[in-house]
Amino acid sequence: MHTWTVAGEAALAVSLADSMFLSVSPDAARGRVLAFLAFSLAPFLILARFIGPFLDRMPGGRRLTVVALSFARAALMIAIMRWIDSLSLFALMFAALVLAKVYGVSRSAMMPTVTPASDLMAANGQIGRLTGIVGIVAGGPAALLQMVSSRLSLGFAAFCFLLAGILALSLPRRLVGVRTPESDLERRELHSPAVVRAASAMAALRIASGFLFFHLAFWLRTEKAGTAWFALALGVGSVSTLVANSIAGVVRRRVREHVVLEVSLVVVAVVGLGSAYLGSITAGIVLTGVIYAVGALGKLAFDSILQTRAPDANRSRAFARYETRNQLAQVAGGFVAVALTPSGPVGFALIGAIGVVAAVSYALRY
Repeated sequence: MHTWTVAGEAALAVSLADSMFLSVSPDAARGRVLAFLAFSLAPFLILARFIGPFLDRMPGGRRLTVVALSFARAALMIAIMRWIDSLSLFALMFAALVLAKVYGVSRSAMMPTVTPASDLMAANGQIGRLTGIVGIVAGGPAALLQMVSSRLSLGFAAFCFLLAGILALSLPRRLVGVRTPESDLERRELHSPAVVRAASAMAALRIASGFLFFHLAFWLRTEKAGTAWFALALGVGSVSTLVANSIAGVVRRRVREHVVLEVSLVVVAVVGLGSAYLGSITAGIVLTGVIYAVGALGKLAFDSILQTRAPDANRSRAFARYETRNQLAQVAGGFVAVALTPSGPVGFALIGAIGVVAAVSYALRY
């Protein structure tokens, strides 16, 4: 199910890249992307506090939610095919973003209900590897269809979401929502210093990731063969994510989770400042690989901390809450990058500064 969902999301991204970003001038693209990010922030600012409780009260729980979301996203792809060249595209994209965020929160909340606690980190690592592989594989056919028509790649996305919905029907019916109220003990555990510190570190990594993606997208447009360089950077990032998810189990057995987060922040600081000093495209590509790798390792370390330091908290509710916050941090980082549009070295220096501040804060609070 998740495989086809990822394939559909990859096809949607390829389909809309041309109409919203690559085919227009940098100034026009900047305005469009700012509007796009504002739309993507809106689901969190408006709906984040209500998505989880609403899903918890649904009679069919998480299983029904995932099935309904898949079919709704397939129908939405058909609508985007129809109105891709009109102003209605932004309203449809807002709906697509809301559904994507609800799916992400639901999947994070659903994982603890279908996976034993002892296997949760390994399962998350496997999903991370699967997501990276499918994103790369599905991007190829979607790109070929995009060369013919954006509507063809959107049709491919609709097919993927439809198949994901059909497969989701086989999920266990026991995946009901979380209806027990949050206890005082759960609240204290989720606000313990270890969990709060780890959540802050994870948010910093997501901010750096969101900032770097859009920073490279706009900076490389001013460079020769910028689109090819940007594609290479994303490819390196996908490969580094696969590698990080593959070694996460070994790292977790040998290194404490807090050490993983602290080292990840230090690496962001060092590589970010080093890339700023070099100021080259190659340095930016290397930084992309590093950011994606430490982001993957940091996510698994944070999940482990949340599991061990808040054993009495409802894991479905806790994972959904923090995944919402992490995605909000990533979108906020992208918004800052587009609003400022700094030069390449300056943007790398800002990422290094994020790493320095976060690493120092984490060390002092630890």
